[in-house]
Amino acid sequence: MTLLSWIALLSLLSWAWLLLGQGLFWRTDVRLPLRPPPSRWPSVAVVVPARDEAAVLPDSLPSLLAQAYPGQARVFLVDDGSTDGTAGTARALAAEAGEPGEAGKAGKAGKAGKAGRAALPLTVSSPGEPPPGWTGKLWALRHGIEQAYAADAEYLLLTDADIAHRPESLRELVAAAEAGGYDLVSQMARLRTATGWERLVVPAFVYFFAQLYPFRWVNRAGGRTAAAAGGCVLLRADAARRARIPEAVRGALIDDVSVAREVKRTGGRIWLGLAERVDSVRPYPRLAELWAMVARSAYAQLRHSPLLLAAAVGGLALVYLVPPLALTAGLLGGAPGVAVAGTLAWAVMAGTYLPVLRYYGQPPWAAALLPFTAGLYLLMTVDSAVRHHRGKGAAWKGRTYA
Repeated sequence: MTLLSWIALLSLLSWAWLLLGQGLFWRTDVRLPLRPPPSRWPSVAVVVPARDEAAVLPDSLPSLLAQAYPGQARVFLVDDGSTDGTAGTARALAAEAGEPGEAGKAGKAGKAGKAGRAALPLTVSSPGEPPPGWTGKLWALRHGIEQAYAADAEYLLLTDADIAHRPESLRELVAAAEAGGYDLVSQMARLRTATGWERLVVPAFVYFFAQLYPFRWVNRAGGRTAAAAGGCVLLRADAARRARIPEAVRGALIDDVSVAREVKRTGGRIWLGLAERVDSVRPYPRLAELWAMVARSAYAQLRHSPLLLAAAVGGLALVYLVPPLALTAGLLGGAPGVAVAGTLAWAVMAGTYLPVLRYYGQPPWAAALLPFTAGLYLLMTVDSAVRHHRGKGAAWKGRTYA
């Protein structure tokens, strides 16, 4: 066998392993289980860190204020040094929703919304600039969680400012946590796929995330794999105290996975799945915005290790780029065995990608484009390392973290 034959065969064997041995990562049936209501609805504090989010808040914050939650719940929006009027926008949206206002008015009844329910109370605050060793988001979360503790909240819903929740979202999250005995319940929000680049890149982002952190492995009691999706994390207050959240992860760039690891490490049970009633409203109209989103944390995922970077690049090339190259080389070079191995590997790749495409409402033929998309992610990962070594890594809204 030639070297190309061995490489093509190794790629095919890699796909056989991924298909059967990687926690069935490609399936999209891990969804939030619907549970009966608990006998008593615990109190919940929704904590929203927000930095320069005035543009997306009108599409997200009203959905939080309109949660149909039977128990006590309130929203704490923490303005992380915004310069675009985020705090004022939040207060204006709360006034439109008819919520009771700041902490001093929390005991008053809000005006009834269209569904006859009062909007959840909103508190807007700002902790100032983060001290050394803290990321801005986690410093804001710390401030919001302290307010939640002061309000005697039993659960914390940590959600991003660009995430919209359907009215029953909080109720179903709490019911699942109470019935399942989970300390952390997280849903990967359905990201926007309105533009051509979003349709190409976003489903692959979810596919790769599930490949790194198979949901079934995450949800296995006693398993080592831990992950969460930062846009929607319901966390028991007791578990947060036990795991020292967010102090224990104060400098983490990939904070959602770090939080899940600490909760699981300290004995907590966690659950992660795909969302049906939680959506991201942040637009990524151009490739540049999507590129920046991935490049911001890709090298941090590899622990800023050149060796892990080389392994990741080699792995991406072997798994995603070799199949179409082997098919082409086999056909042009008269090597049918190489062509067959490339075809089979590409077919398995496309077949495992179909469920995610279906989840995002994309056409099946888009599965054939996964090698091209994976090539983009390979370049984004390399660019993330280059930015880090130039001192521009993990740049986000005016801040750069070493």
